[in-house]
Amino acid sequence: MRKQLVLIFCIVSINSSFAQFGVSIHQSNLPFIGFNYEVADRFVPELRLGVDTNLENMSVEAVATYQFINKKDVEVYVGLGGRANNIAGLVVPIGAHFFPFSSKNFGFHIELAPIVYEGSTIVRGSWGIRYRFKENGNR
Repeated sequence: MRKQLVLIFCIVSINSSFAQFGVSIHQSNLPFIGFNYEVADRFVPELRLGVDTNLENMSVEAVATYQFINKKDVEVYVGLGGRANNIAGLVVPIGAHFFPFSSKNFGFHIELAPIVYEGSTIVRGSWGIRYRFKENGNR
């Protein structure tokens, strides 16, 4: 399943000619780092890799989020994705990005993500930082 998630993420990312690359770190009980391409300022596919664990236990997530609120200082999103290896299942992220500076290159985020697996559900809450690699950080 991990190969399919990575393949889907790559296809969606390659198909976008108007994308910008970004990275994020999420701190929680299940911490991870994310690599994303922001497409058309609203659609954000992201590949997430678990951190703070042994390599054989590292989880991989592929999610696609849509920013339904996209303002100068805040973005609010909802998405859907899958998770493989450790606690494999369905992920439904809901979160917000905050940009306290004039440039939208650097910001903070919070996220709530139910993970549905094997008939059970875990609710993961996370917070962290996000950085966009973009020449002009203002939209």
